[in-house]
Amino acid sequence: MTEIPLTPGVLLAGGLARRMGGGDKPMRTIGGRTILDRVIARLKPQCDCLILNANGDPARFAAFGLPVIADTVQDFPGPLAGILAALDWTAANRPDVGWVLSAAADCPFLPRDLVVRLHQARIEQDAQLAVAASAGQTHPVIGLWSVRLREELRHALVVEDIRKIDRWTARYKLATVTWPAEPLDPFFNANTMDDIAEAQRLAELDG
Repeated sequence: MTEIPLTPGVLLAGGLARRMGGGDKPMRTIGGRTILDRVIARLKPQCDCLILNANGDPARFAAFGLPVIADTVQDFPGPLAGILAALDWTAANRPDVGWVLSAAADCPFLPRDLVVRLHQARIEQDAQLAVAASAGQTHPVIGLWSVRLREELRHALVVEDIRKIDRWTARYKLATVTWPAEPLDPFFNANTMDDIAEAQRLAELDG
C-alpha cells in the first residue's frame, strides 16, 4: 500500500455565482445542509486540514471554523489564483507539507477516495501534478499541486497572464484519475438553480 503524505485541502469558493443571481454558491442548501458543509464532510477525513479560499469579508464563513485565505495576487480572478494562495499558505504555515489538494467548494458529492487515488496515480506515474476526471471530462480544479511549483505558478499568473488551469498544467507531467459517473457523478457541481434542483435528487441517491 502506498504511503499517502499529509495533505491539506483548499476549498475554492471564489466564484460569483452569476448564474444564480450572485452570492456564494457553496452557501446554497441541499437536503437541509449547505453545499459547503457537504464538501467539508467529504474532505475532512481525507485531508490533514482544510482551508477556504474566498475573497471579500471572511466573516460570512465563520460558522464553518476554517481558515479563510484570500488570493495572494491582485486582480487575477479564477481558480489558479486560489490554488496559488493555498500553496503560499501551506509554505508559510506547514513547511513540512509538499502537496495540497484543491477542490471546488460547490461539488457536494466528492469521492471519499479522492486524496488517496490522486496520490497513488502521481506516485505510480512519477507525475508532477494530478487531476480528477469523470464521464470523459477532466476536472482541473480538483487535483493535487506541488508546493515546490508555487513560484512557477506565480510567474505564469503575474507575468504571463495565464488564467486557464489547462494551459498551465500542460507544462508538467500530469496524472489523470477517472471516477465512474454512475449512479452519480462525484464531480457534479451546482452552477445554476436547475443544478440545485438536480442536486436535491442526487442527494437522495447519495444517502
